[in-house]
Amino acid sequence: MAARVTYDRPMHLARTPWPDVARDELTVAIPVGSFEQHGPHLPLDTDTRIASAVSDALTGVTVAPPIEYGASGEHEGFAGTISLGSAALELLLVEYGRSACRWARRVVFVNGHGGNGPALVKAVELLRYEGRDVAWLPCAVPGADAHAGRTETSLLLHLSPDDVAMDRAEVGNTAPIADLMPQLRAGGMLAATANGVLGDPTGASAEEGCRLFDGLVERARKAVSDWSPRPDGRLV
Repeated sequence: MAARVTYDRPMHLARTPWPDVARDELTVAIPVGSFEQHGPHLPLDTDTRIASAVSDALTGVTVAPPIEYGASGEHEGFAGTISLGSAALELLLVEYGRSACRWARRVVFVNGHGGNGPALVKAVELLRYEGRDVAWLPCAVPGADAHAGRTETSLLLHLSPDDVAMDRAEVGNTAPIADLMPQLRAGGMLAATANGVLGDPTGASAEEGCRLFDGLVERARKAVSDWSPRPDGRLV
């Protein structure tokens, strides 16, 4: 097993008395995840765990409790998935940003689930139009497989090894995601994969997960430090 990389832990709002919250000075990071199937071997809150871990590793931020439900309708063919839907998530993010910006200097949503993207873009665009310094960033790994494959499994083996059942890991649909999009749009994930996996998790390792996570953190730290939102509010 790879040695666990340690990071200085930031202040967490959930454990902080209000007089210790510096008004108009803080950059608040909010992990945004999902509660959806991740194959037969990964926990339902995989995306939230990754977004929370990246948020905890950022520098110069205060971390808020995660938003643990997202827009995951494409996974609802699998038991356990709970989706708010894109419209409800967008409204939640808008009201969250409005409220937090009453006392925070900046807000960044750290997104762990690709399906949340459209709601994040719309919400952040509106918040920025209203004059609030809000942005978002993805927990994206270049060249990653699509879902519950080697990439996410390696990350979870690094972050939460006790909750990964590698004896149940199975190869899923390994076709390119572009080729699968018609099936996914028509029938959701269940139409494309019987076990909920897009990719092959069987070669995953904690060592690889450690390298991937360090890369995620490096990119996220730079994005927050540079604070240069694109027109859609994404930090680059």
